[in-house]
Amino acid sequence: MNIAIVGCGNIAGPYSKDIKQHPSLKLLGFSDIDTARAQAFASEHGGKAYESLEALLADGDVELVVNLTIFGAHYEVIKIALEAGKHVYSEKPLALVSSDANELVELAAAKGLKLAGAPITFLGEAQQTAMKLVREGKIGDVRVVYAEVNHGRIESWHPNPAPFYAVGPMLDVGVYPLALITALFGPASRLTAFAKTLKPNRVTKDGVPFTIEAPDFYVVNIEFPNGLLVRLTADFYVSNKTRQGEGIEFHGDIGSLHLHSWFSATSGVDYAKFGEDYQPVALAREATVGIDWARGLQDFSDAIKENRASRVTGAHAAHVVEILEATNESAKTGKTIELHSRFVPPEAMDWAQ
Repeated sequence: MNIAIVGCGNIAGPYSKDIKQHPSLKLLGFSDIDTARAQAFASEHGGKAYESLEALLADGDVELVVNLTIFGAHYEVIKIALEAGKHVYSEKPLALVSSDANELVELAAAKGLKLAGAPITFLGEAQQTAMKLVREGKIGDVRVVYAEVNHGRIESWHPNPAPFYAVGPMLDVGVYPLALITALFGPASRLTAFAKTLKPNRVTKDGVPFTIEAPDFYVVNIEFPNGLLVRLTADFYVSNKTRQGEGIEFHGDIGSLHLHSWFSATSGVDYAKFGEDYQPVALAREATVGIDWARGLQDFSDAIKENRASRVTGAHAAHVVEILEATNESAKTGKTIELHSRFVPPEAMDWAQ
């Protein structure tokens, strides 16, 4: 599959390196609003530097566009690429509002093209192991899930924290456990949320003061058609080194599973019968890296070539966008918000079935 990347920001480096580890993926080049940045990436990773997005889309050899632009540009770039006849794989979120995300899903279908969106961390070894055990009934009927996203303070490590604080922790990192939980249990039905700004005044690594735009703390109660209740906490304040960390606990009638990290494929997975201590569980297969940024791309491109369903889809990503939008609406109004979008949950990886 011939791939070209749009957007040469912070995440484009890891994507470029991991794409080259997959022989069936060929990275043709890069496009960025800063042409010098695209040229730098082409020099480092190979391929060409396109002078514009239009030039990239005019290249008949490009089959799949990987959209790694900033949050606010996702919808526009995806739409232009689909209209140009390219399959699209986008970093999260698919769009900032649900109506735009649904429009993109419908446009791809109308054009006979495939659309997919990150995150794909639920394809990791630890995550697939936990999901397999739940599917097999290891802990019985699951009635409560606790998900933690304590992501710390972006300004402590990122050179440009403002875009993250413009959208808040749910849209930036809450999507990771949301993607996993919905991949496992299917579409959610409704939610109720609370949000607050804990620390409005921040300072960049360069010492420049700024004020955050979106709330930096959320608690969301998400309900599923089968009665499952998910409590998700997400913030840009508490360090991920906290005891609660960035993990997911699945609690069922027989016992519980603790996935230490919804992000890393090398995460620990623990099991406990009800009322007993957790014990480690062996992964379905050995994980060699924390995250392979191209794993979703590999499955997506294979699905296109094999004419099968991809494990990452635009419809799934659009459902996550609806959850994010409903979260902000509920937090503002105090009302429970009904969810309407639907998608087909993905199959387990072959080695985790």
